[in-house]
Amino acid sequence: MGRRIRPDAVLVQAVIAGALSFAHLHDIAAAAGQDGWKAWAYPISVDLLLVAAWHRIRTLRADHHAARAAWSWFGTALIASLGANIATAGLLDLNAVPIWLRILVAGWPALAFLGGTLLVHSPTEAPAVSPDTPLPVDEPDSPEVELQRDDEPEPAPTAAPELPSAPVPAVDAPAVPPALLAHARKIADTHQATAGEPIARDVLRARLGLPAPMADVIATQLQLA
Repeated sequence: MGRRIRPDAVLVQAVIAGALSFAHLHDIAAAAGQDGWKAWAYPISVDLLLVAAWHRIRTLRADHHAARAAWSWFGTALIASLGANIATAGLLDLNAVPIWLRILVAGWPALAFLGGTLLVHSPTEAPAVSPDTPLPVDEPDSPEVELQRDDEPEPAPTAAPELPSAPVPAVDAPAVPPALLAHARKIADTHQATAGEPIARDVLRARLGLPAPMADVIATQLQLA
């Protein structure tokens, strides 16, 4: 049993709307001075730009790219189509078309060619990368870093050579003059007789008014604690 052709209401409506819009664009172009085949080319140019822009929008959306430029050209073609439909509804005298409309109709081919070229040859914008998306890591074609073999033992660290320590020079004890030693013994004996105990080194150093090394040498010779 053969397949029956069932008319689609949406398809029929689209054909009717396209035919009416096509006729309105033709009438506007003819009224603006574009006679003959040129008046029939204008509706084709507007509809082709509209379809190309919509196809570009769907392609960019499928690839998750921005479609701002495609939307702008889609709006331009839609305004041209709607403008022609509204102008032929009695709002415009087709026998006395204004100068600005003639300029727009005459400049439309260049504008449509520019829009179609940009839609086809415009570079695709890269999609925005979310913070959670891991970035791909490029692997180098040829490794530049020499890998170390696991079976080779690592060289033992060499110990730094020990430097011979310099001998510490012996510090000679300062010589004590005999008179100073006799004077210190006299102070120590007096303190022993008065206090009943040997004089301390700090006290002897304070009474003699000598630096600590000299006073320690004198106290050692006097056998003081």
